[in-house]
Amino acid sequence: MSSAPGVTTSTGVATPLRPEETAYRILAALGLCHLLNDMLQSVIPAVYPILKSSYHLDFAQIGLITLTVQLTASLLQPMVGLFTDKRPMPYSLPVGMAFTLAGLLLLSVAPSFLMILCAVALVGVGSSVFHPESSRVVRMASGGRHGLAQSIFQVGGNFGTSLGPLLAAFVVLPAGQRSIAWLSAFALVAIVVMTKVGHWYKAHRKPGGRQRGSAHEHRPQLSSRTIGLSLGILVALVFSKFFYLVSLTSYYTFFLIQKFHVSVQTAQIYLFVFLGAVAAGTIIGGPVGDRIGRKYVIWVSILGVLPFSLPLPYVNLFWTGILSVIIGIVLASAFTAIVVYAQDLVPGKVGAVSGLFFGLAFGMGGIGAALLGELADATSITFVYKVCSFLPAIGLLTAFLPNIEPARARAKQAN
Repeated sequence: MSSAPGVTTSTGVATPLRPEETAYRILAALGLCHLLNDMLQSVIPAVYPILKSSYHLDFAQIGLITLTVQLTASLLQPMVGLFTDKRPMPYSLPVGMAFTLAGLLLLSVAPSFLMILCAVALVGVGSSVFHPESSRVVRMASGGRHGLAQSIFQVGGNFGTSLGPLLAAFVVLPAGQRSIAWLSAFALVAIVVMTKVGHWYKAHRKPGGRQRGSAHEHRPQLSSRTIGLSLGILVALVFSKFFYLVSLTSYYTFFLIQKFHVSVQTAQIYLFVFLGAVAAGTIIGGPVGDRIGRKYVIWVSILGVLPFSLPLPYVNLFWTGILSVIIGIVLASAFTAIVVYAQDLVPGKVGAVSGLFFGLAFGMGGIGAALLGELADATSITFVYKVCSFLPAIGLLTAFLPNIEPARARAKQAN
């Protein structure tokens, strides 16, 4: 009996993969691992109300927690990506999850604010190892459908992020901080799955570091200056997206509690709905980018949020929920398109590019959380939302990006 494309047969021999085949089992496994990784990481902001109360923290300290986990990930990811571009490490994925496991166990028993920072730093290290190398495997398994593959991978992460508040609301909040240790079971599952993915990765890695399908990479004929300018624009777009996104993910529960006087559990459910919308937007953005072009997706998904972000701080609870869902769906489609666009812009550097942009996402989010925490202490959460509502206007910079879509994508547009 023949096996599915991209998997190992029962005899232990890797099935040959034609360049245009998509290894859906591997993509599904990576999506599941991304779900588990980001679900565990999203427990951290979801338990902020517990930490704030137990340790008598102010908003600046809450922002510092987010800054620690995000910067730990962001500073290491590009370096991990550069290293693994030259020396791929198939079994680095389960090693990264082991750091996350250690961080969760420490967070469950942390006796002080300093130990909380150490715990979340370990979680950040786990993410820094996971994202660049898993993005390389995603591109290997894509069969040329890079947007679809990246969407499957990222939607796992976004859906996992949306589950974090539910775990906090129904597991951690009732049982207390020590119950965070129970979540280590999910980390163990991820380690097992990622070890199996590592087997596949090792079997399909070509000699000399080339991955299957590398010969089919689209190589845009652009000057170094144009490439540098384009990367700078993409960085600005990532700044816009994640600065605004962090205002929702880190402070949404506090905003709802302060403005509408809802319970902590109700606020967590609203956060879950918003993050679910983010997951939906992610899965939409990749295939649409493959079909119509990633530049158009970037343009619509960032600038298109502006009509909804501007009224958000002024509407009632019902419309806050509706607008946040629309914002989540539209805004989330950008990141898949940005990552794949950057990979096409600098072919052959999948690890470095993925590490750079995933690292920027974490870093921008961390810096944003710290700055917005300081601003919230000085003013109010509502004022923070008013300021951040203008950030999607940075999407106008998309007009300056060159058109680098592969010939196959252009042919699809012509049909």
